[in-house]
Amino acid sequence: MDPLSEVLELLDLRAASPSRLEAGGRWALGFTGHQHLKVGAVVTGECWLIAEGAGPRHLRAGDCYLLASSRPYVVASDLETEPVPSSTALPSLWPSPAYYQTNPDDPARTILISGSLSFDGTTAALLPDILPPVARIAAGSHQATVVSPVLQLLGDETAGDVPGSATMRKHLTHILFVQVLRTLLTPGGPADGAPPGWLGAFSDHQIGTALTLLHEQPARRWTVADLAAAVSMSRSSFAMRFRALVGLPPLDYLVRWRMQTAARSLRLTSRTVAAIGSDLGYTSESAFSNTFKRVLGQSPSRYRSVHASAGSR
Repeated sequence: MDPLSEVLELLDLRAASPSRLEAGGRWALGFTGHQHLKVGAVVTGECWLIAEGAGPRHLRAGDCYLLASSRPYVVASDLETEPVPSSTALPSLWPSPAYYQTNPDDPARTILISGSLSFDGTTAALLPDILPPVARIAAGSHQATVVSPVLQLLGDETAGDVPGSATMRKHLTHILFVQVLRTLLTPGGPADGAPPGWLGAFSDHQIGTALTLLHEQPARRWTVADLAAAVSMSRSSFAMRFRALVGLPPLDYLVRWRMQTAARSLRLTSRTVAAIGSDLGYTSESAFSNTFKRVLGQSPSRYRSVHASAGSR
């Protein structure tokens, strides 16, 4: 499995059923921040997306976008109209679709689809902090062409409620999110907002190869020299470049990856703490438990207990 797929598995990604907004005339709606990520697309028409910490993005039909910030944002027909809080302008429980200053017979209306994604709390730090606040995939690009069937399906599924539509919407939102991430990882791709840090490191040939090795063999007693030799770099150059791109020294990253992998096993399996630690290269349960507590703030047994309780509610 490639490193990005492994990280998405660890995130325990959960997609909420996406919403559909249809708006017309001059309009601007302000939204509160979302917990982790929001992904969306313009089905018809055009609009502006204004998020704190990023410049306004003009979106047209077929454009996809990603919001990786918990700060408020505005969606509007123009940059002059004063935003109205969505909580007062729209129903508290959105119908599908929700209409604002328009109706289904208005050919000039703008149609937006958006969905929120959340992760397990202990792994959430792996992703949002290293994504740009706003990213856009322009319509007409190869990546947008690839995802256009998903947008078509989302458009159909959010136009009304039919049997199974909630499940379809969630899965399609997940697919849309992965496609946006793929575009961010494509060097010179059409997405606005190049990925900084760890995510961008995947597209670097040598550091991306080193990340793959760490993910594939987490139990190995890696040294910085081993990794540098594997990607044909000097030890000092490799260590400097890895830290610059990933944000952590190579062996610190390895420890964090091991602990996130262990956390997933604790959540999803009944394997013993000692067995999980052994699989990740720890020769004693105490050494593994001490490292786990240092990285994630609680012992493995406590972590498992908390997540078992949460899952039973």
